[in-house]
Amino acid sequence: MLAVLLVAAGLSFTFGLVRAVASEVPALDPAAQRSDVDTVVYASNGRSVLAVLRGDESRVLVKTEDIAPIMRQAIVSVEDQRFYEHNGVDVRGIARALWQDVQQQGIVEGGSTITQQFVKNAYIRNEKTLARKVREAALAWQLEQRWSKDRILTAYLNTIYFGHGAYGVQQAARAYFKKSAKELRLAESALLAGIPADPTLYDPAANPRNATARRRHVLSLMLEQGKITPRQFERADKVPLPVPEDIRLPGTRGAAPYFVNYVKDELIAEYGAGRVFGGGLRVRTTIDLKLQLKARAAIEKILRNPDGPAAALVAIDPRDGAVKAMFGGRNFRESEFNLAAQAKRQPGSAFKPIVLATAMNEGISPVTELESKPVSIDAGDRVWRVTNYDKTYLGRTSLSRAMVSSDNSVYAQLTDVVGPKAIVKTSHALGIRSRLAPYFSIGLGSVAVSPLEMARAYATLANEGRRVDGSVFGNRPRVVDTVERFRSSRVDRNTPVPKQVVKEGHAELLTEILEGVVRSGTGRRAAISGREVAGKTGTTDNYGDAWFVGYTPELVVAVWVGYPDALRPMLTEFNGEEVAGGTFPALIWKEFMEQVEEDDSRSFDAPPYLGGSSRWVVKRDGRWQLDNGYCRGARLIAYFSGDGPDSEADCKPNEVSVPLVVGMTEAGAAAELAAQPLGAKVVYRPAKAGALPGLVVDQEPRRGGLSANDEVTVVVSKARYGLLPNFVGSSLADVQREAKRLKIRLRPRTVRGDLGTVLRQTPDPGVAIAPGMRIRLVVGDGSRS
Repeated sequence: MLAVLLVAAGLSFTFGLVRAVASEVPALDPAAQRSDVDTVVYASNGRSVLAVLRGDESRVLVKTEDIAPIMRQAIVSVEDQRFYEHNGVDVRGIARALWQDVQQQGIVEGGSTITQQFVKNAYIRNEKTLARKVREAALAWQLEQRWSKDRILTAYLNTIYFGHGAYGVQQAARAYFKKSAKELRLAESALLAGIPADPTLYDPAANPRNATARRRHVLSLMLEQGKITPRQFERADKVPLPVPEDIRLPGTRGAAPYFVNYVKDELIAEYGAGRVFGGGLRVRTTIDLKLQLKARAAIEKILRNPDGPAAALVAIDPRDGAVKAMFGGRNFRESEFNLAAQAKRQPGSAFKPIVLATAMNEGISPVTELESKPVSIDAGDRVWRVTNYDKTYLGRTSLSRAMVSSDNSVYAQLTDVVGPKAIVKTSHALGIRSRLAPYFSIGLGSVAVSPLEMARAYATLANEGRRVDGSVFGNRPRVVDTVERFRSSRVDRNTPVPKQVVKEGHAELLTEILEGVVRSGTGRRAAISGREVAGKTGTTDNYGDAWFVGYTPELVVAVWVGYPDALRPMLTEFNGEEVAGGTFPALIWKEFMEQVEEDDSRSFDAPPYLGGSSRWVVKRDGRWQLDNGYCRGARLIAYFSGDGPDSEADCKPNEVSVPLVVGMTEAGAAAELAAQPLGAKVVYRPAKAGALPGLVVDQEPRRGGLSANDEVTVVVSKARYGLLPNFVGSSLADVQREAKRLKIRLRPRTVRGDLGTVLRQTPDPGVAIAPGMRIRLVVGDGSRS
């Protein structure tokens, strides 16, 4: 009886759910969604409107016949290959998603069909819960019973977000290619089809390499599924991406259009496109329109040649991480490419404070002295040769003094001391989000970063080593203060969340050093009378990029100058001279900051006394150890009190390096060791079957150092059962008799050739043999070609 009641209850629940869900299907039609409430984006004062985001602002609905068939095929290939086979819910996809939920111990996305994705995009309740997933699946199944596949696919293409404000395939075609969705070709369709999975990661303007790889992935899927030919694949794969400056929708967005576009992308990533466009949000941002206007005025005053280099500027309040100004380009109508947030260029010496912060985090004091001179550094696969750009050197100098004079030689050596991977880790901790390759040249700023990232990294230093995240948006620049939802009146407050990423006292000491850069170093043109200023210049080797990133106690400002369309050397643009970080960028920074009203009574906090002492150290086994008095190549490093290595290196008197001789012959190994000079103590080990005997297979020690004339134990392989003879040219009968004697097994096969004669053998002769070893023979069968 209980079982009957349970079955009845289950059927009743299922029937009720199906009825309830079925009533929601008509509301999913994009054409029926006209009750949208505008989303309004405000400046930091909560009154000035920056943009109104309407549900149809960046979406134009089109019919199935108005979307190119190749576009429909491309999106199905990459998003839901079984779209025309399932009934809205792919059981295999659901199984994968549930397994991922179990592994992640929470609800995550994954395994959805196109129908489910469309339901999710159109369904305003966007919370990540299991109940929502069940409801989406039920809606998807109901939708498949009522709508054709073409109608579902068209509705999906009309609702997904393609980046750059393009909501729906028609606006995406207009934004990226200046044509309608009906006119899209293969390469264009493959590019667009790959973007919705992550519009930021696959943005062809900001991440062309990722976008190209993603397009190739879509094309590969289409090729595998027989939708295109190999020739079509090759031709489409070679088509250039759209020019970044040409990717835009018609119109502008208020007084800070580049900033608004950046905010909009942040909102979509957090809330979804359906809620951002027409979802009735009231968004108060961090932008200060007065500062925004002053940023433009400063740039236009210093860079007066419209055909000359351009500039980007980002201003951040280090105390709460708020982005107060963002100048991303001269003309938003001509190019929506944001030079402040999307353009990633090499910062040059402006990256040196991050290298010094890395060293300080490892306990190394800025009073450490290194020799300023041309240096050659072993970078593993190559030798990194570094000189100062003006060929002048300071001799033995401190890390502090080298920062003021922007000495490449010293900071290349410091990079060798701390290691490129540690610099990457510090960069990310400070707030840089770009992927950085751990190459040695990172110490001189060879990596590509945006002005926004550099401003945020310096803001962490200016805030006494505390990076400021947002409580809603996490580890990202704080561009949004609050988000109020019209329908529920719920307010999401993106409050500042400080996180200590640089040890206390270190950031203040680094600020004091950077004050010296402005006072008497390469940043003198940024100095403002009566105000405390810290900062660093940056210039790339070919003068293609110039930077000044500086700060006062209340504001951090990053300025980049260069040509946005290409890496063009700026050799004469500064009154007939090269454009370096201390020229246009420093002048723009000063012009802007002189117009900013600040509390003159505020000053940088004085660094605490950190003490310290110098120690001779040497790098052994990948870590720094104290010199025991016998170490060669030891460095004198000054460490803060309580920091520095504790263990002592096991260096030997008269130490010489132990070379790796594994793989050499016995005689070759002995000669190599004797050249150090070291002796060779030879021991023998049976050679593996099929291996050449007489070679060094191991040694002890394999690395490190020994005193001169000490011995290295060398293990040499020796054939225990003899060597494999050369059977080629012999008769098979003779070979079989010899194989029986040697207790090896033959596996002959015949080909055309002299009857019974061995033509080839595997392995080659001369290798070690062992009982039961198999030898493959090719034997002639008596026929002729």
